[in-house]
Amino acid sequence: MKSLANAAQCMMVCSALILMLSTNVCAVSANQLAVVFNASDPESREIAGYYQQQRQIPQANMIAIRMPGHKAQINRQEFAQVYAQVVAATPAKVQFYALAWSKPYRVACMSVTSAFAFGFDEKYCAKGCVATAPSAYFNSSSEQPYTDFKIRPAILLAGSSLDQVRAMIDRGVRADHSRPEGTAYLLSTSDKARNVRAGIYPDVVVRLGDRLPIQIVEANVLRNKSDVMFYFTGLKSVAEIESNTFLDGAIADHLTSSGGNLFGGAQMSALHWLDASATASYGTVVEPCAFPQKFPNPGIVIDRYTRGEALIEAYWKSVQWPGQGVFVGEPLAAPYAGQKDL
Repeated sequence: MKSLANAAQCMMVCSALILMLSTNVCAVSANQLAVVFNASDPESREIAGYYQQQRQIPQANMIAIRMPGHKAQINRQEFAQVYAQVVAATPAKVQFYALAWSKPYRVACMSVTSAFAFGFDEKYCAKGCVATAPSAYFNSSSEQPYTDFKIRPAILLAGSSLDQVRAMIDRGVRADHSRPEGTAYLLSTSDKARNVRAGIYPDVVVRLGDRLPIQIVEANVLRNKSDVMFYFTGLKSVAEIESNTFLDGAIADHLTSSGGNLFGGAQMSALHWLDASATASYGTVVEPCAFPQKFPNPGIVIDRYTRGEALIEAYWKSVQWPGQGVFVGEPLAAPYAGQKDL
């Protein structure tokens, strides 16, 4: 991961992460979510069917497409053909997409989740250490992003195996209304380039510490915790994840260059978090440089999720420049649904 050009630029980036607390409480319904699956891929069909059953997704919201299922990346022309089919088949009430596959996770210079959310557009790409277009959905009060912004946030129902995807879906379903008594762990690591989110950790504690326990941990490793609801860190590979117990609905990610390279690579895949029983994670598919805006803002995720928003809402709203980042997890998980306004 490339460091920011100078201290002034770093200060600008960190200051952009000041929390803007929300006031709304909502969760996404099954009617608002469309499941897109690859009819050419038996595993994609199986994931889609299982998810439809577990979440009672209307049949009209099940969208079949055909594309190569073995490639990590497709080009913009291949995507354009698929995307046109999906847009034509999407019911007007649908505000979000669940993509029922693990590959592809990249569309040229964009992540596949952002390409489905925005449509392919190079303004969401970057060559080198430059900003990308922001998301109008970032920390917004919108409950209907397509109606309000013509954006349909998307997330991959992905995993290292079919069994892992099913298990992740089950965790999300179990999480609903569970009001978990978990802890948010914010790790400040020795990796200066990847530790850029640590500057806002004290503000997160001040603003949200009465909502749930929040611990700032000055270490590269978190071990043997039995109550992990949130785990945010910055390293290219995170050790001993499996020693911890992730509660149903837990969100965890590591800020690094290629965590969104889900299969293979020199850095840890975001899928490792799901293998360790988190319910969602995030990683970039193209070198992002150390811009915190290209990664989830822990304060926004924690705030919105604990106010009752669904996982796909809270996670997507926490990333200001999401064009290069892929979201993976169970979109409708809502462990704090019905929470009174705080």
